[in-house]
Amino acid sequence: MYLNENDFFRHQDICLIATLCSYGYAVDAIDKQNPKKVVFIVKRDEKIDEITQQYWTNELLVEPKAFFNYLKELKTRIYNG
Repeated sequence: MYLNENDFFRHQDICLIATLCSYGYAVDAIDKQNPKKVVFIVKRDEKIDEITQQYWTNELLVEPKAFFNYLKELKTRIYNG
């Protein structure tokens, strides 16, 4: 099976990505081609668009410590990875 662009969710909002990580998603890659912004790449599934919509409409709850730890981990991956 070949993967294509539609198999991945790409976004630059680090808080959204930390929230997705809190819901069990993993960052597969970080695109750093543009030095002014990074793009996080997550494998797409049938629920990711719904969770993203709920994020933007403030309908999600996350465990604060987990969110903060994912945020720190993402920043570390940006600057050290």
